Amino acid sequence: MANVLSSLISAAGALDAFTQALDVTQNNVANAQTPGYAKQTQLLTAMPFDPSNGSTGGVRAAVVVSSRDQYAEQAVRQQNVLLGQAQQNVTSFTSLQSLFDISGNSGIPLALNNLFTSFSAWGQTPTSTDARQNVIDGATDLANAFQQTATGMAQAAQNNSSQIHQTVVQINQLAGQLAGYNSQAMSDATPDAGLDAQINSTLEQLSQYVNFTASQQSDGSVTVLVNGQVPLVIGDKTYALQDQPVTPDPASPNPGAPPTMSIRSSDGTDITSQVTSGQLGALVNLANKVFPQYLGDGNNAGDLNTMAKQFADRVNQLLTQGNISDGPPPVAGVPLFTYDATNATNVAQTLAVDPTVTGDQLAAISTGPPEVSNGVPLALSALADPQSSDDEINGASFTGFYGNMAATIGSDLNDANDSLQVQQSALAQAQNLRQQVSGVSLDEEAAVLLQFQQAYEANSKLITILDQLSEDTINMLIVTS
Repeated sequence: MANVLSSLISAAGALDAFTQALDVTQNNVANAQTPGYAKQTQLLTAMPFDPSNGSTGGVRAAVVVSSRDQYAEQAVRQQNVLLGQAQQNVTSFTSLQSLFDISGNSGIPLALNNLFTSFSAWGQTPTSTDARQNVIDGATDLANAFQQTATGMAQAAQNNSSQIHQTVVQINQLAGQLAGYNSQAMSDATPDAGLDAQINSTLEQLSQYVNFTASQQSDGSVTVLVNGQVPLVIGDKTYALQDQPVTPDPASPNPGAPPTMSIRSSDGTDITSQVTSGQLGALVNLANKVFPQYLGDGNNAGDLNTMAKQFADRVNQLLTQGNISDGPPPVAGVPLFTYDATNATNVAQTLAVDPTVTGDQLAAISTGPPEVSNGVPLALSALADPQSSDDEINGASFTGFYGNMAATIGSDLNDANDSLQVQQSALAQAQNLRQQVSGVSLDEEAAVLLQFQQAYEANSKLITILDQLSEDTINMLIVTS
């Protein structure tokens, strides 16, 4: 009788173990599409079998093991942070490229070509009132084109700064969520697969914004460090990032230049150099390197301002060196362009034609010797194909210098598109590898489910038989007595 009861107890324990295994399998199936979820496996432990000592064997449920692989998770996050950087670069450089038309059909190239054409036409008829007015109109169009391009760039820079702030806010919000999950994990007595899924899903979301390392702690929490050094989440505490504009030093050559951007840790330390990738890294690079290249900073005027200033100065120089008439006395020419001379980074946005200048004030006569009646228009026309370094910027014509600016934006956009394609493929590969390691396969779970269902049914039959044996034994004892 004792052996029967022991076998019954052993079978009941096995039944409980199979039930737990079935619950884990059903949970896997239910969460197969849950972001961040990793397949769970119920381990079973064989009980000792020694009838002489009353050990009847069987199985018991052991621990539930997660299939999550931290190396696979890290690989996905590494590719995701690079993808976030590439996506942001594509978006930003696409917007900037629209400001730099190199087809000659709009913007600065069109206005510059039209002005060169008007210079040439004026040279053929230097005393023509219409020709001189066309020069003024062409110069006005060019000044407007510079203003529009510079204003568009400035607006893009301002939008970029706003996006940096929004990205920092998003990063801090995700850090807050992780701290909350950490608090729950630290208070739970046993691992929670659902909580683990939420933590890893949030980490993957965070990885598109900023580069970081994440390490699992023994208490179930995760520690997040920006660039592996700057605390963002430790336990149930967050260390919020801050974005802060950096205005030029008053003693710098261009104290009125647009500000750059810095990222600071929770204690105010400048960590900009450690934000190297992700969406935030791309935005910071734009703010501190790309936009200053065109709009200037505390030490540089910026290519767009440099071109506007040198072109305006050269045209004004040629006009003021010439004469409107021989006199007597000779009447000197007047400058055509004006701009903000107090701020080298504001030239392009303020470039304009002096509204007081009229066509008859444009000097056509070069004083020589020898004196040439259309010498100034001819010299202005030569700016289109310069033969002198005085008519160039850094060894390039004005048209070529503008083309280099536009080409740089185009090259950056091409690089960003290439990187985007590479990172999309690399991320997909990393996700596939992770899926193979820790993802839920419905086919595998169906096989496991069938296996444990059969074991459950067999064990149930064994219990039924043992129950019948127990009842028969009791009845026999009653009859015998």
